[in-house]
Amino acid sequence: DGYSHLSAYERKRLKNITENAKFFAALKLHEVSARLNQIATKSQSHVTKRRKPKKVEDETARRRSMRLLRVEPLDVPLLETPARPGAEEYPQVPVGPLPMVPEDQAENSKWTEALLGTWMRISELKADDADRGTPDIKRYQESLSSMVLSEENVRKVVKSRVCSMAIHPSESTILVAAGDKWGHIGLWNVSCRSEEGAHIFIPHSFQVNCMHFSPCNPAHLLSLSNDTLRCGDVTRAVFDEICRSEENFSSFDFLEENASTAIVGHWDGDVAVVDRRTPETSPELSADIGFRRTRTVHVHPVNKQYFLAAGSVDVCVFDVRYLKAKGNKPLSSLTGHTKSVASAYFSPVTGSRVVTVCADDKLRIFNSKNIQVLLIFKKQSNKIKTHENSQPKPGWAIWDPKQEHCFLVGSMAQPRQIQVFQDTGKLLHSFCNVDCLGSVCSINVVHPSQNILVGGNSSGRLHVF
Repeated sequence: DGYSHLSAYERKRLKNITENAKFFAALKLHEVSARLNQIATKSQSHVTKRRKPKKVEDETARRRSMRLLRVEPLDVPLLETPARPGAEEYPQVPVGPLPMVPEDQAENSKWTEALLGTWMRISELKADDADRGTPDIKRYQESLSSMVLSEENVRKVVKSRVCSMAIHPSESTILVAAGDKWGHIGLWNVSCRSEEGAHIFIPHSFQVNCMHFSPCNPAHLLSLSNDTLRCGDVTRAVFDEICRSEENFSSFDFLEENASTAIVGHWDGDVAVVDRRTPETSPELSADIGFRRTRTVHVHPVNKQYFLAAGSVDVCVFDVRYLKAKGNKPLSSLTGHTKSVASAYFSPVTGSRVVTVCADDKLRIFNSKNIQVLLIFKKQSNKIKTHENSQPKPGWAIWDPKQEHCFLVGSMAQPRQIQVFQDTGKLLHSFCNVDCLGSVCSINVVHPSQNILVGGNSSGRLHVF
């Protein structure tokens, strides 16, 4: 065959090239066939002789894949990329104010008007300030035991995973707002006890990370998504745009009782100060606090200039009055976390306790001495080892606003339950119902004055005890 002195590999390679050339010739691809025939019929010296390496300066640019460069090849049109199914189902929300029109407005407009009318009416009523002292633990446990979950108080309010919730402070009507991962906000009048008591609004394009009814005007519902902070004003039936940014927002809290300013956390670690009174939709200040990630921010209940930020493994107290663009130092650091921190919150009355949830399967309670003056946190007083309470994505331990020393957290224990702990680490009560609660409630909210607890799960369902 003329190539007997070649190795077995080289002979097999030449045989393959020859067969391929014949195949392409049969397809009448003349140019390709001619080129391959030329390769297959090269002389022996051309097959075995090595090329002399080129000098570095003479080497041409390396050929790169047109596919990786996303360049359309010559004379070969690209196939049209099919649109994602979610693009039509969840369209991008336009910039600016949005009318407060629910998704099902065309079919149930009268029920929607009734829901918004109820929200407006209960927002005008002033709550009774009598008996606002923190109850003793025995009376508190009795009140917890009296709370039950019934079938009519379970409903799918939003379409997807519940990412945030807020409960209206009204003492006459139970009105709950829930935000999901698609930017939907569901309003549910639990007291209505009918199918028409809940409606879905779409004020955001991304998941709703945080929500609060305004403490001074509960006719306003503020909601934070990845790119916008909006205020749903039921008196004007509009979702106003307060702040918009290309940064990913994670959480917010009010810096004043009149809710005119707020501290906003970013997923990339920064925090921003937002003033609702200014016409611009950009933050007043953006500050680098040295975090890689900021998941939650929480303002001290007494001294509003102090706020708590929780990040990857960082939990620190800052003074908003001294924030600047760069070089911010914390007043105090709450150390000891070895993994990602999901949340950190001051206790509701004095702020003398902080509860944190960490992915190392521990709930930590920090205390302080003269927090109003020194803000120097001592080493954590308790570590509650509870692997069943670890909820890293997401899972928040929240204080009961009526009880300075007790907090709640969703549990993965069977049967599924929401647990109430004292700040000593003692388990006080477990909310459960094997018939009505079969999932983990990682997001929970408690009424500020009534014995009402709402738990939200990953399918958009709310459970009201």
